[in-house]
Amino acid sequence: MSDNDGYSIETFNLSKIYDLKGRKKTITALNNISLKIKSDEIFGLLGPNGAGKTTFVSILTTLIHPTSGYATILGHDVVKESWFVRENVGLMLGGEMIYHRLSGYRNLKFFCKLYGIKDYKTKINSIMEKLNLTKWLHQYVSSYSKGMKLKLALARVLLTEPKILFLDEPMLGLDPKAVQEVMNILKSLKITILLTSHQMDVVSKLCNRVAFLKEGNILKIDTQENFQKLITDKVNISLRISRDKNNFIRALYSLDFVDQIQGDESDIRFTIKNENYYPELFNFLKDYPITNIMEIKPSLEDVFIKLT
Repeated sequence: MSDNDGYSIETFNLSKIYDLKGRKKTITALNNISLKIKSDEIFGLLGPNGAGKTTFVSILTTLIHPTSGYATILGHDVVKESWFVRENVGLMLGGEMIYHRLSGYRNLKFFCKLYGIKDYKTKINSIMEKLNLTKWLHQYVSSYSKGMKLKLALARVLLTEPKILFLDEPMLGLDPKAVQEVMNILKSLKITILLTSHQMDVVSKLCNRVAFLKEGNILKIDTQENFQKLITDKVNISLRISRDKNNFIRALYSLDFVDQIQGDESDIRFTIKNENYYPELFNFLKDYPITNIMEIKPSLEDVFIKLT
């Protein structure tokens, strides 16, 4: 297989079954998983704890072997050519891959020496500047915030210039500001990223495509837009009007493509049957003093609830 067919990651009927010692019982962590992830795509793997996300990443990064099926990274088998995989991927498990009793610089220098990275001083300074950690470079990691520790762990992985980055539940416990900073960094990398999480808001903002995993099975793989259409064709609308609110609501009831009308002191919410009715809706709205209007799309959590 070649590494130029447009896919960075491919799996074929990938399964992992664990035998429980002392018991006549097995646990299927992964069940015949087949998927393809495009080059430079940010792909999200969603599912609750125990769904098999970490097992999937562990196989792709050569930490464990599959029971059956196979997987390739850039066209190379993860079992037969594990040396190639390890040279071309980066794995980040939260912020736990760093030493708290060393400074940020000494952490990164240690890993540069470990991996034989040349010109490490220049690389360290460049990456720390990119991650906005320069002024903390020589401070002990024990004094870092959770967000800073996560960014340092990311810096450690990026030093090897991986072609594919695996992130396993990377943003647990981070405040919203730190989450946004890390997401901005990841979007700027322009490499293939596989992100596993059960934080659906993070995945919805970051990923091009999403797979839902439950009890070792892929329920569905698609773009967020198509997932949202899976729930319903109806479109949820929220708007504000500067005056004549009651007259406006009464007029809404006369439209046969509108239903589920609700109003409170500030907003009016309703649904239209599908996107094809937008022209009729806007033609109706032009006669009213609308100050704000927005479309409210179903969340990935809504999709997951429907799928399961």
